[in-house]
Amino acid sequence: MEIDEILAYCNAKKGVKETFPFDKETLVLKVGGKMFLLIPLEQQPLTISVKTDPEWSADLRAQHPQITGAYHMNKTHWNSVVCEGLKKELILQLIDQSYELIFKSLTKKKQTEVQGS
Repeated sequence: MEIDEILAYCNAKKGVKETFPFDKETLVLKVGGKMFLLIPLEQQPLTISVKTDPEWSADLRAQHPQITGAYHMNKTHWNSVVCEGLKKELILQLIDQSYELIFKSLTKKKQTEVQGS
């Protein structure tokens, strides 16, 4: 997958905002003000960081050498994913789960605001 495909897919979701809170090289996508996807723009091959269920994280890391604990993040919940060599469906599934986990962690008020956007 290419970065343009990932960004188009993410931005089609409700309430997604692109930010650069850390530096000019790390694009952070947020929903309801919380991060669900990070993309280090200068890194090659294309790599993303996503939040996943801890049990699924362990399975993913065992099955795919391209998936490891995310740098500077809680490695129980966050994975660094080198997109090269992974099926598009898996990458989209990882993005979907990350978005959903973050969305579900928002207050009911924030969730309503996001759904209305």
